[in-house]
Amino acid sequence: MNSHDVVSLFTNTPINKSMEVIRPKARLTTDNAWKDRTNLLVEDVMELLEFIPTTAYFVFRDQIYCQKFGTAISSPVSPMVADIFMEFLKQSAIASVPVECKPKLWKRYVDDILEIIKKHGVDGLTQHVNSVDDTGSIKFRAEQEQDEQIPFLDTLIMRKADGHAKLLVYRKKTHTDQYLHFSSHHPLQHGQVFSYCE
Repeated sequence: MNSHDVVSLFTNTPINKSMEVIRPKARLTTDNAWKDRTNLLVEDVMELLEFIPTTAYFVFRDQIYCQKFGTAISSPVSPMVADIFMEFLKQSAIASVPVECKPKLWKRYVDDILEIIKKHGVDGLTQHVNSVDDTGSIKFRAEQEQDEQIPFLDTLIMRKADGHAKLLVYRKKTHTDQYLHFSSHHPLQHGQVFSYCE
């Protein structure tokens, strides 16, 4: 088992290349329910989609800055743009991967990838996925299983002697057991799972 993850995905997602990827896919033009949901044209949505990531401003020490590269972490379109770009990278990587480092399994969640691959192919796969993005912005780092186990997302995948896998909850060493309070000013989907009580 092996995993790859992207170093700082949002701030390294190339906007221009992402728009090149999004526009020809024409996902909106193939959506049959598009006209039922909005009067906007696909061109209008693309114009907005190109405008939002290129006009991300922030204040630091009383100075106003414009983010010149990558997607803003706080922008609602950033996850979508980054995920579509990662889908493009995945398709490009899998289609062109050399046979000697082709994984048997490739499962991706945003920028985290779990693979089953022969040990001698890990370095070649890492070099390959790092060469797919022609902008040079997206870089993957690899982590191999140790002691027949590997962390992936919030799970620890353990390989058992009979060939089956066992999943355990995984917490990083930096995990603090602190959670958002239910009444805090955050959307519910950000992890507030406990009801408010005093």
